[in-house]
Amino acid sequence: MSRNVIDILADCKLLSDVGEAGFGRLAVMARICKFPKSYTVFREGDECPGVYVVDEGLVRIFRTGAGGKEHVLHMVGPGETFAEVAAVGGFKCPANAETIEPTTCILLPIRAFRKALQDDHELCLSMMTGVSCWAQNLVGLMGEVVLHDAAGRVARFLLEAKADVDDTIELPGLKRHIANHLNLTSETFSRTLRKLAEMRLIRQPQANRVRLLDRKRLGQLAEGMLPPS
Repeated sequence: MSRNVIDILADCKLLSDVGEAGFGRLAVMARICKFPKSYTVFREGDECPGVYVVDEGLVRIFRTGAGGKEHVLHMVGPGETFAEVAAVGGFKCPANAETIEPTTCILLPIRAFRKALQDDHELCLSMMTGVSCWAQNLVGLMGEVVLHDAAGRVARFLLEAKADVDDTIELPGLKRHIANHLNLTSETFSRTLRKLAEMRLIRQPQANRVRLLDRKRLGQLAEGMLPPS
């Protein structure tokens, strides 16, 4: 069943601190966009269209090096946003955005969005707070890549993923995209999942599903307190 603009924006983490008046202003400008799988929403260097809020689906944000090698910066799922930093800062898109599966988003168009920030200081402060939290999470991710081994990175990723009632996680997108996001090869990512299964920390009933069996020990592994066997 399709959800309306208010419901989608209400579930957005970035907008959780926005007051009633500012929220109403964003809702008025918002429009729903539906994208098919493998759709390029924008490319690096494009003018920023505005802030996208994901309702359903998954979007990968990535950059491409001079040799054509891609690096996934992050994966954006329901309740999360992309292009928010470029929209707030008023600069061009710093990366590419492509849907991994059919995706429904809300778009807060750049002109109306920036006009709202200029006119409403409370809204502007709330958005800056949200973007600061996003930046803090990005710094944390960079720390994970630099300071932790493959097992620690994968353990952290699994612990932070959304799980259902029996602690089962459906892996978002393709394994190679997740591996790239964690700065691993696909082979290393798959091998690490097998190692975690051998340690009885997880079980993998299907290729794209992982059940967490021991969150405490996974947390210890993520913090480097439990050496991988």
